[in-house]
This record gives sequence, C-alpha cells and structure tokens, in this order.
Amino acid sequence: METADPVEIPASHRNLLEGPFDAVLVTVMPDGQPQATVVWCSLAEPYVLINTMRGFRKEKNMRANPKVSLLVVDPATASRWIEVRGTVDLIDVGANEHLNELTALYTEAIRYFGEVVPEELAAFEAPVIGRITPVRVRAEAF
Repeated sequence: METADPVEIPASHRNLLEGPFDAVLVTVMPDGQPQATVVWCSLAEPYVLINTMRGFRKEKNMRANPKVSLLVVDPATASRWIEVRGTVDLIDVGANEHLNELTALYTEAIRYFGEVVPEELAAFEAPVIGRITPVRVRAEAF
C-alpha cells in the first residue's frame, strides 16, 4: 500500500530519524487497541524504515492494518521530538542487509544474527522492512 505524495520530513528533525535514536512504533492490535514497541529506524527519504521479524506481533499488526505512528524524542532535550504518522509497506527484499545496517548504526556489531542475537535464530526469524510513507509529520522543538 503506497500513499501518493509523502509528506516531507523537516530538515531540522531528520537526524532523529537517521539514528541512532530509539523510536517508538505504534501499531493497531486486532481488537483496535494501540501497541507501542521500541524499534530502530533509519531514513531513506521520503520513507522512514524500521525492521522487524515476520510473525512478530508488530509485523502482524502492520500487515492487518498499515496505519502506524513513529515517535522519536531527542535524548539531549525532551522538548525536541518528531512524530511520523503514515502507512507502512512490508518488504522482504533487502531486509537482512537493512537489519545489518541498523545493527551497525545502533550497536558496535556488524551482523545482527550471531552478534546481537544468537546465530541459531536466523533459521527461525525472517527480517522484514517496514517502509513508512509519511502522511502527517509533527516536529517540535521548544
């Protein structure tokens, strides 16, 4: 699912989406309740990318309802933050590479499987990219 004409991420807050800042991804549960999860993210304008595993709750939520919200608060000053609301497409192609890019950005490791989590999990977990098309962006700094 793609939305025409994504909303632009303001230059003043792009660094919050480029990492390595923890982001909170909000998805919608099957019963309509929100579910919030801390995730790693990156910016591939005009999209914001997250990575999860196929079959995880947030992946199932996004597959059933592609409306999401992502919030990143500047750890240096909580009065500076960005919220990106949008629709998400789930992409398998390049997901392992993207996960390793996030791993390098957020940790001192190079590979997710084998360095962040046990190598054996690679046989059971399949990464998937969540590509968020921004439809509303709120950036604050006060």
